[in-house]
Amino acid sequence: MTEQKKIRVALLAGGRSGEREVSLAGAAEVEKALDPSRYQVRRYDPATDLARLAADAAPGPDGSRGIDVAFILLHGPLGEDGTVQGFLDLLEIPYQGSGVLGSALAMDKDLAKQLYRLAGLRVPAWEMAVAADRDDPRRLLAQLPLPVVVKPVRQGSSLGMSIVDREEELAPALARAFAFDDQVMVEQFIRGRELTGGVLGNRELIALPIVEIIPGETFRFFDYQAKYQPGASREICPAELPPEIAAEAQRCACLAHGALRLRGYSRTDMILAGDGLYILETNTIPGMTPTSLLPQAAAAAGLGFGALLDRLLELALENRSEGG
Repeated sequence: MTEQKKIRVALLAGGRSGEREVSLAGAAEVEKALDPSRYQVRRYDPATDLARLAADAAPGPDGSRGIDVAFILLHGPLGEDGTVQGFLDLLEIPYQGSGVLGSALAMDKDLAKQLYRLAGLRVPAWEMAVAADRDDPRRLLAQLPLPVVVKPVRQGSSLGMSIVDREEELAPALARAFAFDDQVMVEQFIRGRELTGGVLGNRELIALPIVEIIPGETFRFFDYQAKYQPGASREICPAELPPEIAAEAQRCACLAHGALRLRGYSRTDMILAGDGLYILETNTIPGMTPTSLLPQAAAAAGLGFGALLDRLLELALENRSEGG
C-alpha cells in the first residue's frame, strides 16, 4: 500500500497588527494540534516571509506547487481584512475562511452594521466620528445619549475601545480610538448578556452552540485584558438560555455570516438585552486555541480541536474545487 501524501499547509501567523502576539500564540496551538501523519506544516510570518511564501507557492517544472493550502491565523489589519487573502488568491493558494470581499466587509464595522440592518438584524444606533469631534464632541452627544461605546472601525480584540459614561470622557476616548484608526465609530451602549455564535460551512451552514461571556467584576466589558488574561473572564458553553432564544441567536449568527458574504467559518458577537438581540460584529478569523470561544463551541457540538482544524482545511479545499 502506498503511503498517503501529506497535505502541505502554510500556517500564516504574526503579522504587523496590534494582535501579533495573540496570532503567534494561536499558531503554536494549531501547529501542535495538526496531525503530523496527515499534514506537513510550514510557518510564515507575513511581516517578513511574503517573498518566501510566494517562492514556495510557485509551480515547479512539473507544474506542482510546494503548498496545498494555507491556514491564516492573523488578526486585525493586514491579515483579517482581505489583504493577505488577496495575496493568496494571486498565488492560487486556497485558504480557510472568507475571501477578500467578506473579510474586508466584516473588518469595517460601519459597513458591516449597514449590511446587518439590510438583512433584518437589529444593531445598536451609531454615528461615525470625524476629526473635529475630538475637540468638540457635542455633535455626537446630540445624536446619541450616554453611555456610548467608542471604537476604531477596523481593529480587533477591543483595541482602542472605550465605554463613555460622562461627557468629559468622550474627547479622550475619541483620541484613543483615532490613535488606532482614521475611522472611529460611536455606538449606543446596550446593557445585557454578552453572547457569541459560531458558524461553520461554505454553502450549507451549521450554527454551533451559543457561548455566553461573563467578564470578571473588574472589567466593564470584554476588553483585550479580559479576553487574554487567564481567569479574567468566564465562558459558559452552551449558554444557559431558553431554547427559543438560543435558536434565535444561532439564526442571527447565520444571517450575519450571509450578509457579509462570508465562507468557511465566522463568529458573531451579540448582546441579549431586555428587548431582544443586538448584533455587534463578526470575526472572520476567530481566536484559535483549544480554549478560544469558537473551538469551545465546536467541542460542545462534538467537534474536538484537531477535528475542527481538519474541517476548516477541508472547507478550504472544497471551496477551491468548487471554484469559489
